[in-house]
Amino acid sequence: MNKVTDIKTAIDHVRKNDTVLLGGFGNVGAPMHLLYELATRPDTDGLTLVSEDMHYGNLPFVQGPEVLLRSGQLKKIVVSFIGSHKPVETAINDGSLELEFVPQGTLAERLRAAGVGLGGFYTPTGVGTEVEEGKETRIIDGKKYILEKPLRGNVALVKAYMADRMGNAVFKLTANNFNTVMAMAADTVILEVEKLVEVGDIEPDRVDLPGIFVDYVVVEEGAMI
Repeated sequence: MNKVTDIKTAIDHVRKNDTVLLGGFGNVGAPMHLLYELATRPDTDGLTLVSEDMHYGNLPFVQGPEVLLRSGQLKKIVVSFIGSHKPVETAINDGSLELEFVPQGTLAERLRAAGVGLGGFYTPTGVGTEVEEGKETRIIDGKKYILEKPLRGNVALVKAYMADRMGNAVFKLTANNFNTVMAMAADTVILEVEKLVEVGDIEPDRVDLPGIFVDYVVVEEGAMI
């Protein structure tokens, strides 16, 4: 199956009010071309964005997920870290942007739970803090735990260095980060790659993300911030 398509056709699959999972850690391993194409669609709004962070703030230009805030597309963000993003902070404080903080490990595990079909998991992270509020807790062997539920998205935008036409992908170094669990946790997965090869060119043992998780492959050479 040839899953390669152009970037505009791929981003057509992001709908109004969707929950969008954005791979990467900062802009390392982040699908920036897909993100910026989405930002050209202001009518695709009401989005909930799930990302490890909001990338870099206080730059002389706007980059990363903040472009979706500037375009008026974001309703809510689910993140572990915001950083120095004054426009994001202002939007949260004035109530125009909802915020859900999730500890980094918990975020990864909630996504993984969604991907493998778990109903949730118990973790001690966040006990006694705002993270615990409104959640079921349980004492296990004398220690308190919080029940965290799976986090699933309508669409995942993920990035790999190389893939074949079936979507079998290879990451570079640490660029795997959140990409794999986000691809597992979404109904539709759009993969951005820098290099396209033919089916069979990637040795099976080198595949980091199997093509079974990928719906569309977009080839965009070179990195961007």
